[in-house]
Amino acid sequence: MDHGIRVSPLGETGIEVTQLCFGVLPIGPAQLNVPADEGAGVVAAALDGGVNFLDTAQSYRTYGHIRPALAARQRPEDVVIASKSAAASYEDMKDAINQARQELGRDQIDVFHLHAARVTPEVFAQRAGALRCLVEAKRAGVIRATGISTHSVTVTRAAAERDDIDVIFPIINRLGLGILHGTLDEMVAAVNYGAARGKGLYAMKVFGGGNLLTDMRSALDFVLAIDGFASIAVGMVRTEEVAMNLAIFSGRMPAPGDGEAEFTQKKLTIMGFCKGCGICVETCPNHALSLVRDKAFLDETKCLLCGYCAPACPEFAIRIV
Repeated sequence: MDHGIRVSPLGETGIEVTQLCFGVLPIGPAQLNVPADEGAGVVAAALDGGVNFLDTAQSYRTYGHIRPALAARQRPEDVVIASKSAAASYEDMKDAINQARQELGRDQIDVFHLHAARVTPEVFAQRAGALRCLVEAKRAGVIRATGISTHSVTVTRAAAERDDIDVIFPIINRLGLGILHGTLDEMVAAVNYGAARGKGLYAMKVFGGGNLLTDMRSALDFVLAIDGFASIAVGMVRTEEVAMNLAIFSGRMPAPGDGEAEFTQKKLTIMGFCKGCGICVETCPNHALSLVRDKAFLDETKCLLCGYCAPACPEFAIRIV
């Protein structure tokens, strides 16, 4: 059935994806912690509406939200799955790939990324074992494409020049929120360069972690004007949000403009029992966390609600609700 959502090739991977990608992070424990059965219903609503592309990660702990939605489909193999892992070694990445296959009930994962938000181009040397594992897994047919997920301009450009990277998943939004190691214009140039080099690109954080949701129209128009992207990952936690995004991306309704949009609001909270260990400060890719008087302190102007800090906290003192 033609649902009207544009489908495009993901670079030269041979994979075709819908322009709307379901970003599964927000429904998981790192953010709103939607129960798995309820989250599966949200994922299923997107798939039923024509979305064929899901983005997840080992650290999101959302495989259990996805698997029931896939199992209910006549052809679950037609759904493109991208996952990622922060593993650095060959063995740890092999374990991450096998975990995804087992928990998703799939023999093959379509795209598997180095999960590398806050890194420099040295990541390719620092995680050489993990990247070698991805390349060998692709050769063996266990994955279809290798990739990297990043907030960095320099990493995006470096990835575009590498033959062992097929797909790039960079952060981008009209205000440049969360972009590291360069400007917004430089990130756009890096995306276009990657596309010219045949890489598959899809966009993350186009709404700045929720900071730009009050004017979806401007936020989406900015990213849609960048030709290099095959798809845009959008986090959704309710079927109502799925229905709205399906209507927008199929052209049945315009995106809400300035002050028109209403969405599930998220907030990051640091609990009073924080011990000030600083692990969250090192984990945050947006430099939104610091230590003040031996406690974690949040700069809300920099926070993109990505949720990476919450699972890193050994005291479970960070909550996104």
